[in-house]
Formats: sequence, C-alpha cells, structure tokens
Amino acid sequence: MSQIGKLLETKGTDIWSAHPDDSVFNAIKVMDEKGAGALVVLLDGKLIGIVSERDCARKVILKKLPAEETKIKDIMTRDVFYTHPAQTVDECLAVMTERRIRHLPVLDNNQILGVISLGDLVKEVIAEQQFKIENLEHSISWGESY
Repeated sequence: MSQIGKLLETKGTDIWSAHPDDSVFNAIKVMDEKGAGALVVLLDGKLIGIVSERDCARKVILKKLPAEETKIKDIMTRDVFYTHPAQTVDECLAVMTERRIRHLPVLDNNQILGVISLGDLVKEVIAEQQFKIENLEHSISWGESY
C-alpha cells in the first residue's frame, strides 16, 4: 500500500485555508470556489483547526446563526486528526473511518504539506487494485502463450 507522501506528489499540495477570525460565509465561499469540502484553519502558518461543510451546516445553518457574522473559530474543530507522509493509505482510511472524518491534513515537523480527502484515498485504492488486476491479467496471458 502506498504512502501518503507519494499520494501528495500525485495529487498536488494545494492547501485551502482560512483564518480563525474569517466569517463562516467567507469560508463557505472559498470552499465553493475551490471545490473543497473543508479548509484548514491556520494562525501564523500553524494548524489550529479545520472547518468543513458539515460544520457549517450543523453548527450555523441548523442553529440559524448569521453566517456573515459567525467566526470560523466559533465552529471549527480544534482537535484535528492529521497524518504524516510516511503513513499508508490503509492506515489513513482506518483513522478516517473510525473517527468519521473526511479530511486529514498532512504534517511534517508541524509544517502542513497538504490535505487528503477520503475521496483521494479511495481513488488511490482503486488505482492500486487496477494495477494489480492488469499485472495478473498480463501474467495469465503470458503463461498461456507457453
């Protein structure tokens, strides 16, 4: 199973972020523009939280709070689970499934390198399985020619 660092090389390292004092409305706007489901919350370049579409829906919309006035720091998840480049796709899938989260920041020495989503991991698993299937098919067809 491949490592997260390799996945980031393929996926890219764009990081969509917000400041804790930004409004929830602005966060939703950025998520919409970038096609992202979550933003990491950075203060002076350090990861202090994460805010997702789910946070916005459950903590703002359902409570009828004004998105333009509500600050990200008031709804963000502060206890952020994260991964590092050497962890495997399987290990991250296990954490995300167990914790019911869809996004994991990737950190190395407290520096954020990128963010992976559940969708990124699923794509990687499918690509690896496809590669194995093609190799098996090639081995079978090669064996049949003798």
